[in-house]
Amino acid sequence: MSGSSCQVRAYNLRHGYEVGGFLEAYRALLQRAVDEIWAGIRWVERRDRTGKRRLIPVIPKDGSFKNHYLRNLLLEGWGYSKHYVDSAIKQAYSILKSWRRGYIKGERRREKPVVKKKFVRIKETLYSFRDGKIRVSVKPYEEYLEFDVSKAWFLGRARGEPGELILGEKYLTVTFRFEKDEEVGGNMAWDCNEKSLDGFSPGTGWIRIDLGKLFHIHRVYEIKRRRLQRRASKKPSLRRVLAKYSRRERNRVRDYLHKLTTFMAKEFRGYTHGFEDLRKSGMLNGSRERNRRVSKSNWKGIVTLMGYKSKVMLLNPRDSTRRCSRCGMVNAPKGALYECGGCGLRADRQLNAAVNLYLQMEGLSPSPGLFEGLVRGWSGFTLTGEEADGGPDEPGRGPRLVSPKSYVGPFKTT
Repeated sequence: MSGSSCQVRAYNLRHGYEVGGFLEAYRALLQRAVDEIWAGIRWVERRDRTGKRRLIPVIPKDGSFKNHYLRNLLLEGWGYSKHYVDSAIKQAYSILKSWRRGYIKGERRREKPVVKKKFVRIKETLYSFRDGKIRVSVKPYEEYLEFDVSKAWFLGRARGEPGELILGEKYLTVTFRFEKDEEVGGNMAWDCNEKSLDGFSPGTGWIRIDLGKLFHIHRVYEIKRRRLQRRASKKPSLRRVLAKYSRRERNRVRDYLHKLTTFMAKEFRGYTHGFEDLRKSGMLNGSRERNRRVSKSNWKGIVTLMGYKSKVMLLNPRDSTRRCSRCGMVNAPKGALYECGGCGLRADRQLNAAVNLYLQMEGLSPSPGLFEGLVRGWSGFTLTGEEADGGPDEPGRGPRLVSPKSYVGPFKTT
């Protein structure tokens, strides 16, 4: 995601073709490919990251299996273009590799993935694009689908050449691949919180993006569903209403995240954005209220979409909030204000975390000299100027804290 020099833009085009039979045939083909690869997996006993011995899957990759046995098997009885078999094999391997990563991390069970969604990935060899029209081959020399995009709203914005297409029951997704702009703006680290993103870069200072609107969307639909859930068990018709609210929530969140990440990519063009590699499963505890707040966060969605629009780096979040960004001492958190018991630094807790993440991006360790060079030219921290002694005059020795340069993005949900 972060190492590619290219960007991909995707646009949806509504169509009126009846392609349900074709999509179901491809779904069954893809599931068969997954089944065959799964049957060829070898389970090897190895030690995991915690030192425990467990069975680790080894996916078959040799050419005789992948390009001969599997391909010839899937071609039997396949009545559509042969290139779709190649797409299914590639996609099946992608599904199983993703499952394997999750299994090794303890996030997936030892269960074979099941293909449920109906869609087809169409390679460049299966369609032509001439005079504003896309012609997709379904059956060679027999059946084609034609899409007129000459007047499509996105054609004037699209950059580069058309890439892979994705055909669904109602939409055709057209992708365009192009080289990224080579502007270099440096590194910017983001501390991800429940209701804000706090960023830091020496050139911009402290940036806070308010996520209160996103939290509000989740909260509104949580209340709506709660009112109906008790009654839905006795009145099945209300289940359709619950499903409708869930769809609306997903759509509004998706719309918000797209506008948010587009704003961030344009406002901080050329920067490499560092985000904490947060996993909700490791953040849940016995507090129901806290678990609900964590579940309302969309950190992974923000990182994923930013990866399409800018260069992204994943960072280790360990002790980013507790470690002093000036001297490196680890202190117990005390509310929104971070206070270091070693060097006397006082700063907003989230700002301190963002600076620590920035240092991690640069491969540096906290030090007083480095810290003073980073914050030179702008305010945001309180420095006592001497070692903290815990005396009664300690709170009065430093200047006042200041607010961040705030960005509440110009994006509203529909």
